[in-house]
Amino acid sequence: MTRALVRGLAWDVGAPLATYYVLHLAGATDWVALLAATGAAGCRLLWTAFKRHSLNPFAMLMVIVFGLGLGLSFLTGDPRFLLLKDSAITGGMGISFLVFAALGHPLTLDAAKTWRPERARELDRDFHSNPAAHRWHLKVSAVWGAGLIAEASTRAVLVYLLPIDVMVGVSAALAVIVFAALIAWTVWDRKRRQASSSS
Repeated sequence: MTRALVRGLAWDVGAPLATYYVLHLAGATDWVALLAATGAAGCRLLWTAFKRHSLNPFAMLMVIVFGLGLGLSFLTGDPRFLLLKDSAITGGMGISFLVFAALGHPLTLDAAKTWRPERARELDRDFHSNPAAHRWHLKVSAVWGAGLIAEASTRAVLVYLLPIDVMVGVSAALAVIVFAALIAWTVWDRKRRQASSSS
């Protein structure tokens, strides 16, 4: 299940983010990078819809978040605003993690189900019938939400403390470090939970 969750999150979150930042660092305009990221999220949404014959709420969220970022890119040419828009994207993702968890439908469950569609019903059943699995998904979703909001807040502060040319690289590095740290923590916590339950 851990692999399914991590792979699902990597595809749903990582693919659009990687597309955006790779193009951004390669010199593409913000509009082109956001358009490509929105397209990557859209392709993920279509692929999971084709495999599961239903819409993936998580992939749909990524389309909306990057689509909004694309719309915001037309509002102003201020480079600091464009960097703050990155915070709006990750911050919006973080808030979504927390809101969906509060509603009892953690996005981590959707991420796991999209990578293992053949086990979707089993994962659903385990989440609703196993209190430990239920609590774990809610905890992981809360940690991802808090981590992404912290990343967004840190970037928003640094945007006004660092020169723009430095901040572009820092912004990309920040996203990669936080995303990698959240994945590593998720894998570690899952293994810790499995070890404690088997002992």
